[in-house]
Amino acid sequence: MLFLATAATVEAAQPGTQLPLAPSFSVTGIDNRTITSQSLAGKAYIVNFFASWCPPCRAEIPAMVALQKAYQSKGFTFVGLAVNESGSTIQKFSKANGINYPVALADSRIIGDYGRFIDGGIRAIPTSFIVDKSGHIVGIISGSRDKAYFEAVILDLLKGTKTLK
Repeated sequence: MLFLATAATVEAAQPGTQLPLAPSFSVTGIDNRTITSQSLAGKAYIVNFFASWCPPCRAEIPAMVALQKAYQSKGFTFVGLAVNESGSTIQKFSKANGINYPVALADSRIIGDYGRFIDGGIRAIPTSFIVDKSGHIVGIISGSRDKAYFEAVILDLLKGTKTLK
């Protein structure tokens, strides 16, 4: 069972610590295209676990859509992983909300693979994993964020900053 994230927290890598590599994955997007960690190699990205029925998740999507449009050509992307959803529901939701980044259904494997970086696993949504160009997780966000916050993170990622504030 997942809960809505009401208290927003960020876990960032501490200076001098070894950054963990993001999990390898391969999922089929709601557009039937394959999304793989290998295809994201060399890009900065944010993996966002969300659901259409989650108010905090819905609140951050317009910012993510705008930022995807602004930074996709610069080597950044969001990857949406829908939790506890059906394909048809997420297809309709994505279309209605103009989602312009890859979206797939999250299965128990990918939830577990990312969840191992959080004590107790992924227990709330939205939860986002911030991955730098070298494939390392540099931060984890639990809770919704606004456009200014995400944009600052994206700019840090594109500059190659290893730790996030």
